[in-house]
Amino acid sequence: MRWWDIDPVLQLEKDLFPEDAWSRGMFWSELAHARGAGATRRYVVAVADGRIVGYAGLAAAGDLADIQTIAVARDHWGTGLGGRLLTELLRAATAFDCAEVMLECRIDNVRARKLYERYGFEAIGFRRGYYQPGNVDALVMRLNTDSTGGSAAGPASEQGTEIHG
Repeated sequence: MRWWDIDPVLQLEKDLFPEDAWSRGMFWSELAHARGAGATRRYVVAVADGRIVGYAGLAAAGDLADIQTIAVARDHWGTGLGGRLLTELLRAATAFDCAEVMLECRIDNVRARKLYERYGFEAIGFRRGYYQPGNVDALVMRLNTDSTGGSAAGPASEQGTEIHG
């Protein structure tokens, strides 16, 4: 993801997460930490037919990575794109030498939860009222990359979609 991707990413963000969408400033802040020798973030976009149809981001600190966001346009749900984006983030976690990858998932987002479980993430707790407004709980999930040799399930394929960092 580059700065010029922020506007189309924001459109997708607002469509998918209308109550708790990230702001332009949040994306700018994340991208500020995604370049150079001291980078601690990895953000990617998926492009199909010239439009951004997905994006994902990861933050690393020491041997711990945290998946910040994964989003897929509604017209690409069920195509494997979420898995491809997750695979890119897991590769980044490996490149950052992270032994564990953590994430929070809305408790009511069954589609996302199943994706994470397919890749080996396990539920380890809850964060009550984490998503605001709406007071929706988050399921905290963890993947120990040491036990999987730093890799997860193979990437799913979707023709015509490219992932760009």
